[in-house]
Amino acid sequence: MSTVTGLPVLAAAGGSFLLQTRTPEEVFTPEDLNEEQRQIAATAAKFAREEILPAAEAIEAKEPGVLREMIQKAAELGFTSVDIPEEYEGVGMDKVTSALVTDHISALASFSTAFGGQIGIGTLPLVWYGTEEQKKIYLPKLASAEWVAAYALSEATSGSDAMNIRTRATLSQDGRHYLLNGEKMWITNAAIADLYTVFAKIDGEKFSAFLVERTFPGLTIGAEEHKLGIRGSSTCPLVLQDCKVPVENLLGEPGKGHHIAFNVLNVGRFKLGIACVGGARMAMTQMIQYAKERKAFRKSISEFGLIQRKIATASARLFAAESMAYRTVGMMDAALADVDANDPKEVQKRIEEYAVECSILKVYGSEMLSYVADELVATMGGYGYVEEYPAERFYRDARINRIFEGTNEINRMIITGWLMKRAMAGKLGLLPAIKQVMDEVMQPPSFESGDDTGEALAHESEVLAATRKVALFAAGVASQRWMTALQDQQEIMADLADIIAQVYALESALLRAKKLASAKKAAAKVAADMTGLLAEETLALAEQAAKRVMAACGEGDMLRTQLAILRRLVKQTPADAVALSRSVAQACVNADRYPVYGA
Repeated sequence: MSTVTGLPVLAAAGGSFLLQTRTPEEVFTPEDLNEEQRQIAATAAKFAREEILPAAEAIEAKEPGVLREMIQKAAELGFTSVDIPEEYEGVGMDKVTSALVTDHISALASFSTAFGGQIGIGTLPLVWYGTEEQKKIYLPKLASAEWVAAYALSEATSGSDAMNIRTRATLSQDGRHYLLNGEKMWITNAAIADLYTVFAKIDGEKFSAFLVERTFPGLTIGAEEHKLGIRGSSTCPLVLQDCKVPVENLLGEPGKGHHIAFNVLNVGRFKLGIACVGGARMAMTQMIQYAKERKAFRKSISEFGLIQRKIATASARLFAAESMAYRTVGMMDAALADVDANDPKEVQKRIEEYAVECSILKVYGSEMLSYVADELVATMGGYGYVEEYPAERFYRDARINRIFEGTNEINRMIITGWLMKRAMAGKLGLLPAIKQVMDEVMQPPSFESGDDTGEALAHESEVLAATRKVALFAAGVASQRWMTALQDQQEIMADLADIIAQVYALESALLRAKKLASAKKAAAKVAADMTGLLAEETLALAEQAAKRVMAACGEGDMLRTQLAILRRLVKQTPADAVALSRSVAQACVNADRYPVYGA
């Protein structure tokens, strides 16, 4: 155990949520923020409200200098330097505080995208892998936003297949420069950046990273892309034609660039997930306030059951994503509690431990935001479809999050593959847990139920236990059928990932709801009701995904036996989702916003 904001938090092993139950005291939640963190969150929210949103039209129109000026204003408040150590003129805050800034500054996706490119994938490669000289030269400029950063990995033929890049680096005859040749695509901040982390293969073989300044000869910035969403952010190709990069600007070791790319993307996925939480909270406010104000058939549409269902489902999924986000970052800080901040390799190693949680948050958070944005448009009807209102922009902007930082399809492969890989290496007790469940389900069924224990959230706890068993049982069925070839069965890998993600989401929400209840917080009732809605959704999704896995892995009597076991595992008396939905929606309407955060 370690402490975050003075509270005990467990630095649990990555992926262990699938194997072990936790107590509410072992997880970090937004309600555990200390006073300083709350003030920073409030400052970030105020900045978003008073600076970013009033400039939204100018940012979206790409008025020259506006986006860069806004990043510099954020820097004046210390927001661009939260992850930069103090010796390089940063503020070196904990990861919870860094997450808070990303969360509350994410009111406009175009700005959030540019800001995330600056503080995350643009800066962290230097923080973790830069030489002392590189850090002294560049980090102070990035901390103050005197310089803007960009990250150049993707290419036209190697988006998800990152290791297949064609950009080459060749050492010059005098040995003083690398000459880079190639083209990078879809580079965030490209037109406003001063420093690019560019990935290339030395001699076409050694995957490596380079720090490329905007003024280096041979670098050309292409035209702005015309995008579906995040129109105010800069997205351009980079063209490198014998671009001269001093040998001193090689980042990390030759041939080790994949470590930089993938470890930085872990944090990028987490930051993207937390930005989705902040954006969804903003969209929820729009949805709830519009529903209250809009009258139809002589009453507010917030009184109609199907509008209430939209509000309630969106709020419940936001509650799960928010709970996962702060639980994950709490574990990161707990894991880093005894690490020297000046040991970047150990820092990134500790963060890498939670790669699967970061991928889950990225997938769940981005799909949650898309759902919220879609239901915002639906709630506003015709008004939601026109540019005069923000719903249309929310809807367009949300789509990119399922592509950024590795597509959701790729991240689903990561979730299942990462867990299986760790299990095979003996680093995670997944295989014994699968065997235990497989042995258990072959026993005669028990007709006892824990639903009537009288314990708070007992039904939801039963659903969580059942979903965890479904995940392990389905993984066991798939492993027995495909063995090491499972990684080639993408549909099955994705279905397993969805069940696994639901376990983490429901458990995170459940533990937070229990924590709120034990503290007798005002939001405890709505948190419990949201968790109840999530439980019903979780069990249905897990059952459907598990059926697909089993049907793809077996047939005849074996399949019928497996399906009978599955029915036994998911046999739960359903909760009254209609009543839960109405209760959650009423709490939202009464609060005039999403009603839980920081309660």
